[in-house]
Amino acid sequence: MPGPLLPLNDGYELAFGTVKALILAGGAGTRLRPITHTRAKQLVPVANKPILFYGIEAMVDAGITEIGVIVGDTREEVMEALGDGAQFGAAITYVTQDEPLGLAHCVLIAKDFLGDDDFVMYLGDNLLEQDLTAFTAAFERERSGTTAPDAQILLKQVPDPHRFGIATLDSEGSVVKLIEKPVEPPSDLALVGVYLFNSTIHDAVAAIEPSPRGELEITDAIQWLVDHGRRVRCELLTGWWIDTGKLTPLLEANRLLLERIDTQIDGDVDESSVIDGRVHIAGGARIINSTIRGPVSVGPDTEIRDAFIGPFSAIGARCSVTSSEVEHSVIMDNSIISDIPRLEGSLIGSHAKVIRTARKPRSLQLMVGDHCQIDVE
Repeated sequence: MPGPLLPLNDGYELAFGTVKALILAGGAGTRLRPITHTRAKQLVPVANKPILFYGIEAMVDAGITEIGVIVGDTREEVMEALGDGAQFGAAITYVTQDEPLGLAHCVLIAKDFLGDDDFVMYLGDNLLEQDLTAFTAAFERERSGTTAPDAQILLKQVPDPHRFGIATLDSEGSVVKLIEKPVEPPSDLALVGVYLFNSTIHDAVAAIEPSPRGELEITDAIQWLVDHGRRVRCELLTGWWIDTGKLTPLLEANRLLLERIDTQIDGDVDESSVIDGRVHIAGGARIINSTIRGPVSVGPDTEIRDAFIGPFSAIGARCSVTSSEVEHSVIMDNSIISDIPRLEGSLIGSHAKVIRTARKPRSLQLMVGDHCQIDVE
């Protein structure tokens, strides 16, 4: 590992000019169907908060409040959830991508919003353990040096680099080559979905050609910068990084985020119930003759009756869970779980019903879309 590739650390103060953010919230989310037949994948909740909200909050925490959001077919839902950004302390501008033509295409169509400002580009379905303050501050700090970078990428050492875009570095810690999903990876440094660019990236995205899959690839644009003598700097991510586009990593993200919660009981818990560990129960929730073993988050106006809610479960708002066991699962708003002996490792959409109609014991692992009813016999 080259010496100059240093881990991200928290605590830098931002003392530079305007930096904007470009958050990508388009895409069909085919790997999370049937959930994403009826909702944007970036709005699926983990730890009872939409995935996309975490990215926006990370930008605001890093001092970035001018945010462009790329939207596609699910634009109406995303725009309704985010509004004008005031709820986050930000100002949001929406940019529509009519077809999924690649990450570099997103930069191309957002040029009017971005102008000549530096900007962070962030994939809206990614989650990172560390905040972005140090990542952004390191780039701006080096801009005043003699070898100022034109771009900065975030890298993560991975055990299976053939599945990712991979970077190779020189002895100075600068990027010299990017390879997409190589058969024989030259390194174990995968590109995380966070990038920082100055205005030279606009020349790059305008110059590259579509890849064989018909998209303008951001890796090709970064490689264009390298090939034209521009410096591309790196930072190493030492904490976790999860692409939430599939069920298993989404549940893992839910687990990791629930690990951070503190106990807060704003709802009603009756005397026959047991609360064990770190549990957040939102206002209006009712826990009746049940055991909640944390970390668990229960949304507002939800009723848990005669049930066991095990660790790493997030139950959304206005749900009903009765005579059931739930563990390591995400249950979205307005859903009903009834008489299920064990529901584990599951993702249940909103307004869904999972009901046992027979008395044969059964353990279930499900991914159920919105407005569905599952009768278990």
